[in-house]
Amino acid sequence: MKYIKIFSISIIVFYHNICLGQTIKEDSAFISKIYNEILLNSTCYEELRYLCKNIGHRVAGSPSADKAIDWGKERLEKLGADNAYLMPVEVPHWSRGKNEWGKIISNGKTEDIPVVALGGSVGGHIKGAIIEVKSMQELSALNSEQVRGKIVFINKPLDAALINTGAAYGGGGEIRRRGPAEAEKLGAIGCIIRSLTLADDQFPHTGAMDPAGIPSAALSSFHSKNLSKLLTQNNDVQIEIQLDCVNSARVMQANVIGEIKGRDFPNEIITIGGHLDSWDVGEGAHDDGTGCVQSIEVLRTLVAMGYKPKRTIRVVLFINEEFGNDGGIIYAKKTVEKGERHLAAIESDGGGFTPRGFSSQSPDNRFNEFMTWTSLFEPYQLHSFKRGWSGVDIAPLKNDEVALFALTVDNQRYFDYHHTHNDVFENVNKRELQLGAAAMTSLVYLIDQHYSPLP
Repeated sequence: MKYIKIFSISIIVFYHNICLGQTIKEDSAFISKIYNEILLNSTCYEELRYLCKNIGHRVAGSPSADKAIDWGKERLEKLGADNAYLMPVEVPHWSRGKNEWGKIISNGKTEDIPVVALGGSVGGHIKGAIIEVKSMQELSALNSEQVRGKIVFINKPLDAALINTGAAYGGGGEIRRRGPAEAEKLGAIGCIIRSLTLADDQFPHTGAMDPAGIPSAALSSFHSKNLSKLLTQNNDVQIEIQLDCVNSARVMQANVIGEIKGRDFPNEIITIGGHLDSWDVGEGAHDDGTGCVQSIEVLRTLVAMGYKPKRTIRVVLFINEEFGNDGGIIYAKKTVEKGERHLAAIESDGGGFTPRGFSSQSPDNRFNEFMTWTSLFEPYQLHSFKRGWSGVDIAPLKNDEVALFALTVDNQRYFDYHHTHNDVFENVNKRELQLGAAAMTSLVYLIDQHYSPLP
């Protein structure tokens, strides 16, 4: 009897391994077809061209963002969504204005310098002496007598020793967010910051700041270094800045949503997305036009291949990630109100660069399931699979059952373009963009096929 049991178990294991091997073979073949479809037939690069060149930047609350919303819905409908619709979202309405400039005055000489207002800044004309600090800690250590009537210059470089440029950006983020408000508390008439970039160029970088009542702007890393050098050589240095920013009443815009309904578990949602809004400098190409068109490409590819998903595949083009994540917050809230349950969500918001893998915020069982698939990505040079940040837009979905993923890319160049006039279509590589879309589509397929159903 003992030997019969051992033989029976061996037979079961044998057939399990045969079935597992067959599944891996089928998955590998289907993923190969995904890559072929996207590399040979994808429309995502041309979609990005249209978004950037025909619509342009898409700051939340603007008419151009309205145009992008209409475009997104039309494209999802045309490319085969079972249904496409808008989810209303109230967003802030801030505009930069057209008259934005800066000057450095030293020893009777005036130098014109490029500046960009920080998102949410008030407008105004300021001119005055400068007080330089190297960190928020140095700023906090000052008293109002030292600061009153001056322009605070926060000159903190990002940490170039960090290989992950996203970590470097995160480490410098508080100077942009909190700096102007802290300077105002001390009596400053304005605030300027060093741009959050590792690039040594003359493109200043914008980005959101906490509310403050003083004009606030960014200088490029190049001009920040030059200004700092002048301040060490000469006490008679002033800066003059003109900003035309206006903060208006909030307006209604929308998340754009397109779906392929699931055949077996239609109430289990797999969401793929990026944010449709951008800053009002450049064209919002890498941030985050690429994530939007890659997400649309997932849907187009599955439809073109005739794939009938078990679960509902949902593309979401989120509005207003940059100014407070209203789109992501409202989306999560509405899904709860409607009783929807998410199996997984995938975000692309790191630029359209060469994909390296995925980071995940997932329950242990979902992460362990995901890790069994990693060998399937090896032929496509994807190798980074780890726990980590998933993305701003999908973060509000986090709970004990949903698996959240971010497409991770080679991010060494991302913050050269991020939030600048240089974030334009021409700086996106077609093949890298397509490879990212193929990686996302492959992950959607594997989740749809192999994740165990929600309890």
